[in-house]
Amino acid sequence: MSVDLRPFMAGFPTGVAIVSAFDTDDRPWGMTCTSLCSVTLSPPTLLVCLRNGSPTLRALLANGTFSVNLLAHHARAAAALFASGAPDRFDRVAWRRPDSNGDSVGGPHLYRAAHAIADCRVDRQSLVGDHVMVLGEVTCTDQESASAPLLYGRRDYAVWPVRDGAA
Repeated sequence: MSVDLRPFMAGFPTGVAIVSAFDTDDRPWGMTCTSLCSVTLSPPTLLVCLRNGSPTLRALLANGTFSVNLLAHHARAAAALFASGAPDRFDRVAWRRPDSNGDSVGGPHLYRAAHAIADCRVDRQSLVGDHVMVLGEVTCTDQESASAPLLYGRRDYAVWPVRDGAA
């Protein structure tokens, strides 16, 4: 029996991220991702799930590092662009290389679209169905802005509500 999980998961609103990496030829890759979670604080570890066979996954695994760009409320266009697979997506967004603080190297930082960025080193991976679960040890984080995060659920984007007096 085949179950379509998409309608069920559409009812689970979540944050929106772009996972980015450089391939071994130093070409940037990235894709929109809502399959992301914190695994442990010590060592700081994130889990991302990427479609098996995606160029971003290939780059991430070949280079051994990646970045998680948590999107701000104003970054719907970036989320849609990186979900589209457009080959020129890095020509259409502002990005920069991560700072090389010793071992802390990741993928492209989408500094105008992201409210926070984490650089990760691949710790392990596991194939599950049509996706690969990647555990990444976080080597560095950066708060880009105090912007509200972009959310996704019920096949639509939304913004985290701001309470009176909250930034």
